[in-house]
Amino acid sequence: MQSIKDTIHEVIFAVLPVAVVVFILQFTLIWLPMEIFLQFLVGLVMVTVGLILFFVGVHIGLLPIGEMIGSALPNTGKAYLVVLFGFLMGFVVTVAEPDVRVLATQIDLVSQGEISKNLLIFVVALGVAIFVGLAMLRIILNIPINYILVIGYGSIFILAAFTPPHFIPISFDAGGVTTGPMTVPFILALGVGVARVLGGQSASADGFGLVALASIGPVLAVMLLGVIFG
Repeated sequence: MQSIKDTIHEVIFAVLPVAVVVFILQFTLIWLPMEIFLQFLVGLVMVTVGLILFFVGVHIGLLPIGEMIGSALPNTGKAYLVVLFGFLMGFVVTVAEPDVRVLATQIDLVSQGEISKNLLIFVVALGVAIFVGLAMLRIILNIPINYILVIGYGSIFILAAFTPPHFIPISFDAGGVTTGPMTVPFILALGVGVARVLGGQSASADGFGLVALASIGPVLAVMLLGVIFG
């Protein structure tokens, strides 16, 4: 019960500044039509209630199950299963990520269908999945995260030289939206679970950094999409 109260307080204090700024602008500078302003108020209530339910659901369901899956997979004794299910989990949670769908919808609209919504979602999800799989492999092989980050971001800057200009901002936005409220909790919980079993003394360090790695994947994937279809 206390955690639910804390979640309600967090969401209210997160949404309140936005509401205050809009109220100030509405009654000082903008003066939107009352119908539009009422729609904003209704949407504000729905967003607040939705966020409360979402974060309660994350704490009740996603975090525990992600950590339990991450702890159970290494016990199978088969490294390829850890990597495979890391790949699959990275893909499906990214497809379900609301931020990714918002970005894909906006790009589909602005490009007038030239960059398909479903294609972009698939490419971004595939990029995240590959790098979540690599992150699982990194934990198993105890590879320092610095090496993968340097190689990953170095590849991004090299590939940017060959990517059509209009794909570059899309690719970095794609990397940003994968750090949304659906993907991050599950990937972090999965990584902590795997690292707790395989990480040994470095479990606390190995369990984190997955989001940084996962963000590289969609940037590279969208850049490659630009090189292919640009």
